[in-house]
Amino acid sequence: MFLKNFADNGGPLRLYFGAAGGNGHRDVPIGDFLPTKHPGFTATRPSNAPMSTTQTTVDTLLHPEWIVPVLPRATVLSNHSLAITEGRISHILPRADAAGLTPAQQLDLPGHALMPGLVNAHGHAAMSLLRGYADDLPLMPWLEQHIWPAEGTHVGPEFVRDGTALAIAEMLRAGTTTFSDMYFFPDAAAGAAITAGIRCQIVFPILDFPTAWARDADDYISKGLRLRDELKHHELITIGFGPHAPYTVSPDTLQKVATYAAELDVPVQIHLHETAAEVLAAVEEHGERPLDSLNAIGLLGPRTQCVHMTDLGDQDIAALAASGAHVVHCPQSNMKLASGTCPVSKLLARGVNVALGTDSAASNNDLNLFAEMQSAALLGKLTAADAAALPAADALYMATMGGARALGLEQEIGSLEPGKQADIIAVDLSGPECQPLYNPLSQLVYACNGSQVSHSWVAGTQLLENRRLTRLDLKDLLQRTSAWQEKINPTDTSS
Repeated sequence: MFLKNFADNGGPLRLYFGAAGGNGHRDVPIGDFLPTKHPGFTATRPSNAPMSTTQTTVDTLLHPEWIVPVLPRATVLSNHSLAITEGRISHILPRADAAGLTPAQQLDLPGHALMPGLVNAHGHAAMSLLRGYADDLPLMPWLEQHIWPAEGTHVGPEFVRDGTALAIAEMLRAGTTTFSDMYFFPDAAAGAAITAGIRCQIVFPILDFPTAWARDADDYISKGLRLRDELKHHELITIGFGPHAPYTVSPDTLQKVATYAAELDVPVQIHLHETAAEVLAAVEEHGERPLDSLNAIGLLGPRTQCVHMTDLGDQDIAALAASGAHVVHCPQSNMKLASGTCPVSKLLARGVNVALGTDSAASNNDLNLFAEMQSAALLGKLTAADAAALPAADALYMATMGGARALGLEQEIGSLEPGKQADIIAVDLSGPECQPLYNPLSQLVYACNGSQVSHSWVAGTQLLENRRLTRLDLKDLLQRTSAWQEKINPTDTSS
């Protein structure tokens, strides 16, 4: 099966399934997708998700004011509906044509934009329990004098379970439906994600020194691979390698990770070029920049997710472009820690895929991809000294398809297309902060703050309904969070 562009007559683009038959191809329309002609656009759909072309019964039918599919970029559909069947998007079609469908349930969403769920491509979810614990400090003093000692005292399976659940609750209420996590006791984090029903990538941490979770590099890798074996067939969980950084993981260990990752074809996520000081120290110790070191051992490739990347020269960008590696931009965390600025416009100009991440709530201090979108767009303009740099459509792409590509999930999520997983959010644009509304796309990036997200679905399962979490007990979660706050920083009752 394939999809074709039939907009050559200048009319609306209609998506078709092309089904091979005995006398060539039989083209069957599955719904208007674009209001105007978009020359050169070729739509594609996942080959592993066949949909019936004559189907009239659907599970859920949504009627928003607008649909923002992300692909093609800058497209906004008015008066269209979206249908979900067996966890996937089965139809996107004009509202009038949706009358021919028979839904088990349907939902009118006046004043709402329907869009792909956001992808938070980097974070340390359990550290939400350390939100605000140590602020206004440079990166290394923040880590060495505050965060690492606190983790050494408190981190265990229960800390990770509760901290990850708190992070998931926050992310779902702000539009994230997929997140990547790098933290200790990844089995506890995966368990929290499974309970909540959210999609996630777990990259198990690898360090050369002992922590509460593992003794040494081999122990981290062994435990992580065991978790991968347990969850490799789970529909919502992906397991990968998470070597912390070149300054905490030896070249020998990184070489081992490169070998395993290539053999198993799994993702690798690593903090890289986070500060100029980190890069300078590597040059002084090893005689080359960290990116060059990774490239030399084969750890830089299409499955590699390079986080932060604030200190980049032209040779670094060229290496990234040649390797197909991805960059995960964390603008708010980098600004808060004064780590530097990722040159996003230069990366995009060279064809490097850029995703967005929040980093942890201890260094941000929120897990809000709407805030990251706005920060990325504004910082991109400031860095490039060009108000036209990183427009709203590009920022939205980074938070959706950019993240999906970085995580290797672009065939399943990141855009609203028939056949893709139904990872969807509804954003209410009827409030005063979004009015008047001239351009829904612009409002989503520059005016929304995440609190406008009213509904969300992951693989067709509703996880947020009118701002209410459907699978998490928020009252109980907040009580457990308060208990952790008292453990970490006990209230002084002596006075």
